[in-house]
Amino acid sequence: MSLALLIDFGSTFTKILAVDLAAEEILAYAQSCTTVETDIMVGLRRALDLLPAHLKTASYECRLSSSSAAGGLGMITIGLIPELSAEAARRAALGAGAKVLTVYSFRLSARELEELEALKPDIVLLAGGTDGGNEEVILDNARLLAASRIRCPILIAGNKAAADEVQSILCAGGKITLLTDNVMPEVNVLNVEPVRERIRRVFIERIIAAKGLKRAEEFVEGILMPTPTAVLRAAQLLSQGVGSEKGLGDLVVMDIGGATTDVHSIGAGNPIQAGVVRKGLPEPLAKRTVEGDLGLRYNAGTILKLCGEEQILRHARFLQKDLAPRLEKLSQCVEVLPQTAEDHDLDFALASCAARMAMERHAGSIEALWGPQGQYHIQYGKDLTGIEHLIGTGGIFIYHRQAGDLLRKTLFSPEEPFSLRPKNPTLYTDARYCLYAVGLLAERYSEPALRIAKKYLKKWD
Repeated sequence: MSLALLIDFGSTFTKILAVDLAAEEILAYAQSCTTVETDIMVGLRRALDLLPAHLKTASYECRLSSSSAAGGLGMITIGLIPELSAEAARRAALGAGAKVLTVYSFRLSARELEELEALKPDIVLLAGGTDGGNEEVILDNARLLAASRIRCPILIAGNKAAADEVQSILCAGGKITLLTDNVMPEVNVLNVEPVRERIRRVFIERIIAAKGLKRAEEFVEGILMPTPTAVLRAAQLLSQGVGSEKGLGDLVVMDIGGATTDVHSIGAGNPIQAGVVRKGLPEPLAKRTVEGDLGLRYNAGTILKLCGEEQILRHARFLQKDLAPRLEKLSQCVEVLPQTAEDHDLDFALASCAARMAMERHAGSIEALWGPQGQYHIQYGKDLTGIEHLIGTGGIFIYHRQAGDLLRKTLFSPEEPFSLRPKNPTLYTDARYCLYAVGLLAERYSEPALRIAKKYLKKWD
């Protein structure tokens, strides 16, 4: 057998999959609590101990891993205009698998600089100005950052006419700097791939060691990417196909986790309805949004505040008493798994609210306006109403009997016709929790990875 071991150091659990590459089969899955705050290898060894005996001592052709442990890859982005370079920088960071802590626009204020220092990001992405455009703001922000207490790498992706001077200012302040192409070289023209690739390199070269993950590299060949990047890579593979293996077409992946709820969409999302005009920055073909306030464990109390008790209970079958203290306990004991029917029911109700809100934030919207010629409609973001496939991944989709119903909670509603959520997609769940592993395998074995992904999709009627 030709075996691969695929590992994900998650925010809550460390997950491992043993895969037979020749047979294109998943042989075993195991998980244990992530132990990044003490020794990352403890949680990994506990998960490995749960594998069948013959797989514990097997020889593996490759051992690949991803990570979102220790808060994942936390980034702060800075741009000039909120709807332009600042938004372009935010999208580039999200597409690279980062958790965007906050976004700043224009010249940083003293309060914003203090807030930035307190947030302690892993990377600061400094953008601003089209090539040959405004130089003053990015130079001012460089001077402020140079004099700040920020110690993380600063990635410069702004106006090329000012980029060298920006780097000189930051280096003179003792900062770690990296220079890449402008994320928005022209108005409404995005150039995110060079930024994404540089972020990934910084993650591999610097962030892994800073987050206590370096010891894991003694066991694996390297932590290749943040977990969200692996899932997005799997989504792209499933959608677009590779070589002679065809993809499924346009799709959305809903990934509900303990710390965040992520949504990945692959498709142009152009207006479908007649007379609708698109506005704003071009949408990337492969788009990811991350909702750091919608994790089922770390943010259980926040979901209650956002949605309200009535909305949560609307999705529950059992009478859930003492909701607020129970959710507070969940957010403090994030490794807790549901044990009773009531526990599973509460998880389903929370996940329903989180998934519904995450999809609404990810999908585009339409606004009706009036002009000299009468009413017309503007589309912001992606139109997902025609998406063909919707896939759920994450523990709740693997273990809950009503996973299909959970996906249905995210769909288009006639009561909210201006929210462009999927209307009638085919519903699937990632039955073996393997999408992160597919994204990792795609780096070396793209066609087998795609066939494995298809094989373990569970279709819901």
